[in-house]
Amino acid sequence: MSTVRDILARKGNHVFTIGPQATILDAACLMNEHKIGCVLVMQNDEIAGILTERDLLERVVAQCRQPDGMLVRDAMTSDVLYCRPHTEIEEVRSIMRDYRLRHLPVVDLQGTLHGMVSIGDLNAWEVQVQEATITVLTEYIHGRV
Repeated sequence: MSTVRDILARKGNHVFTIGPQATILDAACLMNEHKIGCVLVMQNDEIAGILTERDLLERVVAQCRQPDGMLVRDAMTSDVLYCRPHTEIEEVRSIMRDYRLRHLPVVDLQGTLHGMVSIGDLNAWEVQVQEATITVLTEYIHGRV
């Protein structure tokens, strides 16, 4: 079975981070600049939270808060779910579905951050697997295997 490690090997392990003392405006600008849906909130090399587009809508926009006067720590989700590099992709898909998540940090047993996987990463992986299967079956049908 394929694991999160396989996805990270293909996409890389860079994660955009921000500190809890940064403003929401800084976080939103970072997310816009890099066309990403979330940033991981880090403090002293540890995950303090995650700030997602949903957090911005619920805790900033819907409450008419000023993004330049509000801190990331006041809008972030502090209870962060994560997975391990050896977690199977289907398990990650189940976690994302059951908890309605779009992003999941990848952390090892020592708490070291290895990357982030998104629902888009899982979908792209699935497409790649299906394309490979179609190619093999087509070759088999045409007697080229």
